[in-house]
Amino acid sequence: MFDIITFGSATRDILVRPKNLTILKYGQSSGSGADVCLPLGSKIDVDSIEFHTGGGGTNTAATFALQGFKTAFCGMVDGDTSARELLNELKKLKVNTSLVQKTNKKPTNHSIIIFSENQDRTILAYRGASELLEKKDIPFEKLKTKWMYLAPLSGLLLSPAEALAKEGATLFEYIVDFAVKNNIKIALNPGIAQLSLVNFTEISKKIDVLILNQEEASFLTKTPFGDEKEIFKKISEICKSIIVMTRGGEGVMVSDGKNLYSAKPYIERKIVDTTGAGDAFGSGFVSEFIRSQDIEKAIQLGMANSAGALSEVGAKSGLLKKNQEFYKVEVERE
Repeated sequence: MFDIITFGSATRDILVRPKNLTILKYGQSSGSGADVCLPLGSKIDVDSIEFHTGGGGTNTAATFALQGFKTAFCGMVDGDTSARELLNELKKLKVNTSLVQKTNKKPTNHSIIIFSENQDRTILAYRGASELLEKKDIPFEKLKTKWMYLAPLSGLLLSPAEALAKEGATLFEYIVDFAVKNNIKIALNPGIAQLSLVNFTEISKKIDVLILNQEEASFLTKTPFGDEKEIFKKISEICKSIIVMTRGGEGVMVSDGKNLYSAKPYIERKIVDTTGAGDAFGSGFVSEFIRSQDIEKAIQLGMANSAGALSEVGAKSGLLKKNQEFYKVEVERE
């Protein structure tokens, strides 16, 4: 029996800092209003290169294991060198990898993360093997656990025949139904693919903890990005679970259906690399919620775990360990 099983992507992250990177400040093609420019047909020297592991499934598994929970990760990788590095790291963290499936149809997921001088980044994402996981690949008879954490499962579908029989149902929905039938609690950090499902509202009623960033919450409720209380009001009408909305540098808001909690990050936190910070918060929050059912403590551990991830390069390097001392942010309750 596991304490928690995580589902999601497993990624090999390649972090590079190019020399003489040009930023076009007048560009409007991105949300930031600035664009990275690389000369076409040229060879670009880089000042540094680092190799790390990432992906929502493995990032969250790392936190749960470091927090002392008996943890397993379920996902899909290739049999390549990157997969071996990923699995070896998980084993060192004491994450059970017996549920990991392998394919030779696509390489393991990779991300090339390009840093600018001010630490802003652009990510080239290859969504490889993780997208090939199907219902038939998962040993459901081995999914004996108290909790499941579902990181974004973009692209994961049942086989064509099963999808037709279930009117296009996704593997995501099947896993949720399996958990409900087996009295397994569910923490969900959905991606846009899941939020876009016609029946997401019905699925969300089965969730125990729903974790969204502000952009996802706005997308789900069709409410302006900055109207936070209206966003929470609408999500609460959809979902009766614990609702978490992360707000980047502005902190987090959490509703338990009775109270609305909010906290801002520690102002003096060190920001080196933002990769995996959202996964660190979500898994840190759920870790403490499982342990104590105390939302204020859960927010504090989530914020501290995220700050740890921000303080070092790589999604897992700065994650907290069980009983590690950390700065506790002030949590307000309405």
